[in-house]
Amino acid sequence: MSVSRSSLRRLDNLETVLCEALLALFVLLLFAQVLARQLFGYSIAWSEELSTYMFVWFAYLGAVVAAKMSAHNRVTFHFQYMPPWLAKVLRTLADLLWVAFNVYFVWLSYDFVFNRMNLFWKSQTLGVPMKWFYLILPIAFSLMTLRILWNLYLEVFKGIELIDPEKAEIEKLKRDAARAAA
Repeated sequence: MSVSRSSLRRLDNLETVLCEALLALFVLLLFAQVLARQLFGYSIAWSEELSTYMFVWFAYLGAVVAAKMSAHNRVTFHFQYMPPWLAKVLRTLADLLWVAFNVYFVWLSYDFVFNRMNLFWKSQTLGVPMKWFYLILPIAFSLMTLRILWNLYLEVFKGIELIDPEKAEIEKLKRDAARAAA
């Protein structure tokens, strides 16, 4: 495997790795806070604020990972009653509307973070400029837009059917149950 392909593969999983790291870190931080309070009667003042911001970053990056996996919640039940071509067209239109919303939100959040936010707003216990915490908004919605567009490219132009991992697992369980019954 070439260096560029290896780098792209790592970059492709960056959101997942960041989500896993954030989850582990904020759970450990909260666990340390609970231990410090219960065993030593001491509170780590900055830990709750930092874990809250880490959780927010985790949630937004998790939405990017869900978009990457085509696992976002959406109503798709009615598509099974339509001709496949119509279902594909309507899914594509829905995804394009989602992209339009994301692009608009990226613009709004970028404007807020870089133009409207007061430079002196700082987090209460950490003293870090709030700009750094709000930066997840344009980052996450930009990444989500790229993931949605990539999935649309794979579905529309490459003909690859992307299946929600949960739906794929349910189908696998059904096949296994049918095999076991036979």
